[in-house]
Amino acid sequence: MSDTRHTALVTGASAGLGEEYCRQLAERCDTIIAVARRADRLQALQAELAGHTRLVPVVADLATVEGVTRTVEALRQQGPPDILVNNAGFSTFGDFGHSVLEDELQVVRLQIDATLELVRAAVPFMRERGGGQIINVASIGAFLNMKHTAVYGGCKAFMVSFSQALQAEVAADNIRVQCLCPGLTRTGIHDTSYFEGFDKARMPAELWMDAAPVVAASLAALEQEEVVVVPGAINRDMVRSGLQQQLQSIQ
Repeated sequence: MSDTRHTALVTGASAGLGEEYCRQLAERCDTIIAVARRADRLQALQAELAGHTRLVPVVADLATVEGVTRTVEALRQQGPPDILVNNAGFSTFGDFGHSVLEDELQVVRLQIDATLELVRAAVPFMRERGGGQIINVASIGAFLNMKHTAVYGGCKAFMVSFSQALQAEVAADNIRVQCLCPGLTRTGIHDTSYFEGFDKARMPAELWMDAAPVVAASLAALEQEEVVVVPGAINRDMVRSGLQQQLQSIQ
């Protein structure tokens, strides 16, 4: 990324990867539009980054029409955006056949519907400005058949395919699209009530990454041509192995 100052919009900005994106973009951006549901966390982040960037808190639930509308309006008023980070998301955990359907639909609304609406709002501005950068946060779950997170994995697989196709469409407009696919990351996503049946301690320590190096890898990769970015060597090995097994199963 050049030294030119930018305006960024980051969703899911009150914790985890979104919060870390705000921190690492603070020295590169004049303005960061930080979107999340928790006003207190956004205000704390605003205070932390004061003197580095102008952080504009937008309290919104992107799983709702009202929340998306509020965010798009903030994008128009505070933008135009140079950088869009679609990070907001959550997952259920359990057998889909016994799940609460509305919870699963909320996963889809947040991770697919909201992403599409924000990208659709941002691309015309980026084209007019002569370029921009879009980061869609997915997961290695897009490539691996992970039992008990069927809807989450399906949403992330959509994100990968959408990002690749979108990059082909907007490359001539100097817009770079990245789909970040981290593995297990210490973000708090596994600490919600939806994951009561998930024991983090059973996962080997070497599989976990902190948010800071994941975001650093994402921002560094923006200077490259690669659309799909998988941070961490062990995660890349798992993705390669998973894809090989899927190919063998259909041969």
